[in-house]
Amino acid sequence: MTIHQALPPAAITAYQCVSAAGDDVEALYAALMANQTCLKPLGLFDIPFETLVGEVSTALPALPAHLKTYQCRNAQLALKALNQGGFRADVERAIAQHGSTRVGVILGTSTSGIYETENAYFDLQRDGSMPADFSFLTTHTAQATAEFLQHELALQGPCFAISTACSSSAKALGAAQRLITADICDAVLVAGVDSLCRLTLRGFYSLQLISPEACRPMDAERKGINIGEAAALLLLERPNPDNAGSPRLLAVGESSDAHHMSAPHPQGIGAAAAMRQAVRLAGRQLEDVDYINLHATASQLNDLSEAKAVAGLFDNPPPCSGVKGLLGHTLGAAGAVETIVSLLALEKGFLPATCGLQQVDAQCQIPVIARLDAAIKTKLVLSNAFGFGGNNASVLLEVV
Repeated sequence: MTIHQALPPAAITAYQCVSAAGDDVEALYAALMANQTCLKPLGLFDIPFETLVGEVSTALPALPAHLKTYQCRNAQLALKALNQGGFRADVERAIAQHGSTRVGVILGTSTSGIYETENAYFDLQRDGSMPADFSFLTTHTAQATAEFLQHELALQGPCFAISTACSSSAKALGAAQRLITADICDAVLVAGVDSLCRLTLRGFYSLQLISPEACRPMDAERKGINIGEAAALLLLERPNPDNAGSPRLLAVGESSDAHHMSAPHPQGIGAAAAMRQAVRLAGRQLEDVDYINLHATASQLNDLSEAKAVAGLFDNPPPCSGVKGLLGHTLGAAGAVETIVSLLALEKGFLPATCGLQQVDAQCQIPVIARLDAAIKTKLVLSNAFGFGGNNASVLLEVV
């Protein structure tokens, strides 16, 4: 049966990432090759329990004076990624080519500027007043860092944020593809940015999901997740002869099973629906998929649910792995971060290992990669991002 493609692909003409692995995408690639965890004790603030985190410990840039009202850790991470490895120049080239009104910004985030709000309330408790320069609207709110990027780059196209927990930036990629397909934009800057804050660490700890040691996705002895932070930026453009060699975003499958506020459906119904939809929207077959980058948080329920989804959907599941043992779970940024991991795998010709994995859980009956395969070519890759409330997204990528 022929399945007609619902959306044309989008070209991914540039991407950049700041994470616990380092300040740019080259550092991320090196970390994937080394397969040694980048998780370490938290240095940003104190917490009353043991864990490791994927913290960006290098210096973050200050925002320009005319945009100081947006000053927060989230915006600083985004600015750092923007200025790495020529990514800003790629965006400016797109603006010059398409015009500022035809270039949009979509941000995927879950924490946004919560860290700054936490600090402001500490000041309130200590001094009896909030800091004079604290701005809730331009730091804490979900759209704040999207607005910052729009102003920083003098863009005039659509600008908004998506906040659906851990699927946020994967869903932002789907929204960007639709803006291009609808002829609203010719290019879209997609940003997945989340920063460490007390709320998420204490919140996940209260759910008994935080691991005191480096997490072990899909492992029989996994003890929970580690929280990370990152800024991942991708430039999507309408395909044309100039970007004919760029990798393609074929489709983003999305679903919402709404099984439970924080637990996934035990059989992975929503996860399977997202993967199936991504493949169908691209007009491909399940057997065409060469590799799956798993969401694989290392929590008991999530890993088992995802494994059941993959095993139930694919007659012969392709090789799978998850990288959160390397970087931590970057929450709202995870979809974009791990799309970049998948792009590196496609373009560099390797399959990432599952850092921390020692023995695959016998209940996870899928081919999970424990060791790096540094000499294998893939053409079609799925990258999963599943969030609270059954918000699921699966990103299908291809090299041309």
